[in-house]
Amino acid sequence: MNPSELPPDGSPIVEPLKRTLHPAARAVLVVFLLYMFLIGVRLLESGVKGLGSETAGGLFDGITNPLAALFVGILGTVLVQSSSVTTATIVGLVAAGQLPIQLAVPMIMGANIGTSVTNTIVSLAHARRDEEFRLAFSAATMHDFFNLIAVTIILPLELTTHFLQRTAAWLAELLPGGSDATFNSPIKGAVEWGATRIIDLVEPLFDSATTAGIAFIIVGIAIIFLTLIYITKNMKVLIAARIERSVNAALAKSGLVGIAVGVLMTVAVQSSSITTSILVPIVASGMLLVRNAYPITLGANIGTTVTALIAALATGSIDGMTIALVHLLFNVVGILIVYPWGRIRYVPVMLAEKLADIAVKRKWIAVAYSGIVFIAIPIVGILVLS
Repeated sequence: MNPSELPPDGSPIVEPLKRTLHPAARAVLVVFLLYMFLIGVRLLESGVKGLGSETAGGLFDGITNPLAALFVGILGTVLVQSSSVTTATIVGLVAAGQLPIQLAVPMIMGANIGTSVTNTIVSLAHARRDEEFRLAFSAATMHDFFNLIAVTIILPLELTTHFLQRTAAWLAELLPGGSDATFNSPIKGAVEWGATRIIDLVEPLFDSATTAGIAFIIVGIAIIFLTLIYITKNMKVLIAARIERSVNAALAKSGLVGIAVGVLMTVAVQSSSITTSILVPIVASGMLLVRNAYPITLGANIGTTVTALIAALATGSIDGMTIALVHLLFNVVGILIVYPWGRIRYVPVMLAEKLADIAVKRKWIAVAYSGIVFIAIPIVGILVLS
């Protein structure tokens, strides 16, 4: 290096100056990328729903076994890609007298498990970068493990005592009658608007709903992959270490803060899948620790019950309100059983991290896990128990 090129203090130049985006512009870019990411998730959901809507519609017929009902809740939610749709459908069937509450309760629990498939799929977008994938897959599957543990503990208790159903029925009697209550999320509406524009462009190019569904899945996955790459890169630059520490310190200090954030986010977007899917790239970027994202996913479980409660209010049916309240009580009781106790609080996180460590070395395990837990086991369970 030429002496004339050295700085005044004589020290060598370690790195050349780089032209970077202004922080405000980068923040706007991140918001836009998050919006496109949500559109990608919506297109993926639309494609899967298009392929599986007829199958999902027939799943509720002829079920008499509570365990089969649990598997129906899982598979039905995977097929329509929305626990809100599944639970609102269950509420409607119960209100119409077409589905016994005793079978609707395990279906609701199954919907809680099935809804976490979306963020597990989203985490696969990080598979090419091992450390990001380890964090992303941990963030996604801790939701799975919590729901599985909650169902394993609560379902046998419910089948023997009916404590959720009885408590919900008592609360339903205290609430006022029917209502025309509705809630339209502006965020969900904006995502729906963007996704509809793409659907309107793509759908006429295909002759059947099946091929259009496949196209939406491909386009959705492509958008998810591209946006996740740039969201992660920009967030690493945009979020200073001090802010990262402050956010993590606040969430670590009180899990109630994280739960409240999860509830509010999910009520705002009316989808626990969106809330938990957004967490995946945030954790992968290193901005949020896996353990600190954990209570937010628990809050998302509570927030997603709002849709079923609104649907129940609209039916004006005591039975419909009862099953909606069962959904709320199940999620609250699950949190009370697991989260307050230090020795078992982070069991879902530890299981998720162990699975992620294995999946980083053998990527096929991550894909196999999703297929077995969310599709193969429910199908076999329904066929055997129905």
